[in-house]
Amino acid sequence: MSAAERYNIHSQLEHLQSKYVGTGHADTTRYEWVVNQHRDSIASYIGHDNLLSYFGVVENETKARVKFNLLQKLLQPCGPPPPKREDL
Repeated sequence: MSAAERYNIHSQLEHLQSKYVGTGHADTTRYEWVVNQHRDSIASYIGHDNLLSYFGVVENETKARVKFNLLQKLLQPCGPPPPKREDL
């Protein structure tokens, strides 16, 4: 791989990372990455009515209650953020 190809790939990756939040960047922490993954999954579950029905049957809840619970989970899907290194 030549230097020009590496530069082209790197610039494409930077463009994607600036355009889409979920792709991360060099300073993305593990916690931020996992939170993005969980939020994307939960948003997908809410957007697909059949999945809400399935979850409702499994949890023995109404679809509205399942949707409400999933929306509540969007706030902090992985719990509170870990303390930062500067705070220690």
